[in-house]
Amino acid sequence: MQKTFIIAEAGVNHNGSIENALRLIDIAVEAGADAVKFQTFQASALVSKRAPKADYQNKTTDEKESQFEMLKKLELSEESHETLINYAKAKGIEFLSTPFDLQSLHLLTKTFNIKTIKIPSGEITNAPFLLEIAKCADKIILSTGMSNLAEIEMALGVIAFGLTMPNAIPSLKLFSYVFASVEGQASLKTRVILLHATTEYPAPYDEINLNAMDTMHLAFGLPVGYSDHTKGIHIPVAAVAKGACVIEKHFTLDRNLPGPDHKASLEPNELKLMVETIRDVERAMGNGIKIPTTSEQKNKEVARKSLVALESISVGEVYTENNLGCKRPGSGIAPVRYWDYLGKKANKEYAIDELII
Repeated sequence: MQKTFIIAEAGVNHNGSIENALRLIDIAVEAGADAVKFQTFQASALVSKRAPKADYQNKTTDEKESQFEMLKKLELSEESHETLINYAKAKGIEFLSTPFDLQSLHLLTKTFNIKTIKIPSGEITNAPFLLEIAKCADKIILSTGMSNLAEIEMALGVIAFGLTMPNAIPSLKLFSYVFASVEGQASLKTRVILLHATTEYPAPYDEINLNAMDTMHLAFGLPVGYSDHTKGIHIPVAAVAKGACVIEKHFTLDRNLPGPDHKASLEPNELKLMVETIRDVERAMGNGIKIPTTSEQKNKEVARKSLVALESISVGEVYTENNLGCKRPGSGIAPVRYWDYLGKKANKEYAIDELII
């Protein structure tokens, strides 16, 4: 099984503190994650000052505070990005960040040369933004929370257009044409990963629908991963067993900290356990060939049975259902030959429980 790429999603759980952000990188490294991901945005470009907060945000932050005010406190400066990127590089973990506006996208891709861009679910219908991402990024990870197949196809059409025809005049007709073209499909297959997601924090288990991963893979022929917002680690582990190539999971220093995403995040020990469990599952998936394993070989004689004498048998005595049976160990004649022996004569004398030869 191919190794799952695990993204430890720090997001905005730094609460605007560079010190917290650095500690989050340390935690991701200690957990064994492949990448640590933050969020890059300018609140003024992301949200209007009148935009309401989500219900889960009202529960975890000051209800009197607007979404703009909440996000403004969670911005990371260019200097902070440089510090975090350099620190992650020194620690040997890939730095990723999700941009939410054009200025932030260009900061990541042009200033800091970050070429893998994760697109959040909320931007899947933002065609102008998707187009610019396609022009700037080498690899794209597209989250699909809150969307249906038609919306995903439209987003992929925009991305395929940007990957293959970056200088052409965009139009809905061209997006559909390029999506269906050989060139468009080839560009998507080499550069885009889809993430199934349920956009609720925490997400209820009966709304996760992991089987939608299969639906998306069949519909688009692209690698599919999973961005998890449930409590605990068992759902992302199950997603790996279903073939998720990427797992993204929020984590925090402490779930009791104030802020919008802490309650739906893993604490450090849980993040490490998730990574370890995923790696165990990967090893357990194997190659699909059904043969005895190396460790099983030594147990064959102990667990299997052989033909044995159920009672004393004399030379020349006929084997019957009364004197011939099957017992452990399995070092003799396999019971599958039981009927070959019934009715035949013993060629030697046997004591009770002696292996037939």
